[in-house]
Amino acid sequence: MKHWQLRSLTFRATVLFAFIACVVVSGLGMYLYSSAKHALETRADYTLTGRVERFRNLLHDLYNLRQMEERPALFESMLGNEKDVRIFQRQGEAPFIYVNPDNMTPPQMTPVAIGGPLTIASLRNGTRSDGVRVRWVSALAQVGNHGGIVEITAAYVMTQESKMLSAYLLRVISAIALAAILTTLLGFLILKRGLMPLAAMSHRAAEITPANLSARLREEDAPTELRQLAGAVNAMLDRLEAGYEHLSQFSADLAHEIRTPVNILMGQTQVTLGQSRLPDEYEQVLESNLEELTRLSRIVENILFLAHADHAALTVERTPLVLVDELMKIADYFEGIAEERNMRFNVDANGTGNANVVMWRRAVNNLVINAIRYGEFGTTIRLGAHADQQGSTVIVENYAEPMSQEQMNRTFNRFYRGDKSRSEYTESSGLGLAIVKAIMTLHGGSATVTALQDGLIRYSLHFPLHLENDVDDK
Repeated sequence: MKHWQLRSLTFRATVLFAFIACVVVSGLGMYLYSSAKHALETRADYTLTGRVERFRNLLHDLYNLRQMEERPALFESMLGNEKDVRIFQRQGEAPFIYVNPDNMTPPQMTPVAIGGPLTIASLRNGTRSDGVRVRWVSALAQVGNHGGIVEITAAYVMTQESKMLSAYLLRVISAIALAAILTTLLGFLILKRGLMPLAAMSHRAAEITPANLSARLREEDAPTELRQLAGAVNAMLDRLEAGYEHLSQFSADLAHEIRTPVNILMGQTQVTLGQSRLPDEYEQVLESNLEELTRLSRIVENILFLAHADHAALTVERTPLVLVDELMKIADYFEGIAEERNMRFNVDANGTGNANVVMWRRAVNNLVINAIRYGEFGTTIRLGAHADQQGSTVIVENYAEPMSQEQMNRTFNRFYRGDKSRSEYTESSGLGLAIVKAIMTLHGGSATVTALQDGLIRYSLHFPLHLENDVDDK
């Protein structure tokens, strides 16, 4: 359970939200507490200075100190707080009014001179034994015009303010705790509701299986923040579905392609083993089996090449090659096969190309084999090539039965073959043009097919110039 909570987005977001709320509420509460404390302390300071200033005015209105000594209770009760300190004394003499309930010792103070302003700056800090803040002040007062000088020492004990601040601090702490609890609960509920689209997306994604690859996330029901994610996931699922279908079709085609030579091998072997035969007959069977095994080997080789090309496991080492010389070699090599169908070559090329020689020859060879296999009897196969600043282009043209552009584009698919899946001149596994496309992909080029007039079909291979960012992965 703990492991789940640590990984739960709702839990982590709730904790973080509650933490932020606590920090904000705590900061606000401490600010208000500090402001209230400062306001109470300032009010107490003004109260103290005001009362001492009133004492100075009262003393100035007296004719002599005897009037004050005769009514000490009046002056003793004028400061208000029963814990406050009131001390009146002639300079150098014992106090004639001494009110100090807690027997606090006044700090060292310089009395404010007669006529001097009594301000908050004149006050001194002190602390009672229980930690309550005390503010002290000392001032000189003139009694009448010639009645002598009295030193007034007064202190304001912030007993009531301390109780108020303690109660206020307790309320602030309670408010912080309550805010934390409410924020946690409300944050969890809000996040739980806000993340419901994610839960719906998760349930929808759980429905996607190899048997149900067409299911998609509902972008229109997703909030704005998740709509882009849903679109990206759907695009990924489209690619996966296409790849899965391609792989399934490839597997089915591969099984079908391999099944034919395997069945031939098994049938011939079973028939041969059915009875004793002459050595020449065994030799014929072995030769036939060798042909089928060679075909199987070629299929496996082509499949491995395509698998490596799909995973970018092949390194393309480019070298310059003379286009006309290479095409002439190919025309000479296939001249015998072409003559069997009364076909001939027309080579028209110039310039130099830049490609992997082995792959270049294999790609063009496959196009030529395809032209011989599916071209019309007695026609001419044109081999052309030219080079420019963008690279080199090889063209193979032949006349064949008319096909739609969609059918021609499918010729680059693996195991795709036209109406004539096999001929007496060459064998087809349906991988030749797929290998051409893979070779062009490795070169960063392109392979295209176009239908021209009168059944003329043109295959074009574009090999770009060698780029500086081509990397040898060997």
